[in-house]
Amino acid sequence: MALNRLNLGAKIALATQLMSQQLIIYTDGSSRGNPGPGGYGIVMQWGQTRKEFSQGFRKTTNNRMELMAVVVALKSLTRDGLDVVIYSDSSYVVNAIDKGWIWGWIKKGWKDVKNVDLWQEYLKYHNKHRVKFVWVKGHANNPMNNRCDELATAAADSGNWLVDTGYESGS
Repeated sequence: MALNRLNLGAKIALATQLMSQQLIIYTDGSSRGNPGPGGYGIVMQWGQTRKEFSQGFRKTTNNRMELMAVVVALKSLTRDGLDVVIYSDSSYVVNAIDKGWIWGWIKKGWKDVKNVDLWQEYLKYHNKHRVKFVWVKGHANNPMNNRCDELATAAADSGNWLVDTGYESGS
């Protein structure tokens, strides 16, 4: 479709449609041992465009990989103000946001909270978008969640690992 051939009304309608479109993100984390080698998987869907990301780490935990997947997905977005729906099978991640645990952790100075480095990184992106979390049952009949699981476990098993400095430094 040639944009220069559209009249102003059609251009506004197209822009409105694009702006109202939701970015769908599925995330998953995996750890072989807890701690052990781990990885995350991300599937992002914007209209007909789909992108997949994954990465493995030599020593980490499952919860870190679940949260890191969300952080990496949000960090990868190239513009602000998007309507984002994140599907995760991690009760840890979804409840921390939906039930407001994170705000209590901040008030208490992050006392006794694990993965503070990743939660603080998440907060950098929290207000840049309109983000909604949806919990999905893991290892169920959800093709996008299952694909994330495949990506995360393949990354954990790959041997092509990065160092999870937040975990290995004891953050």
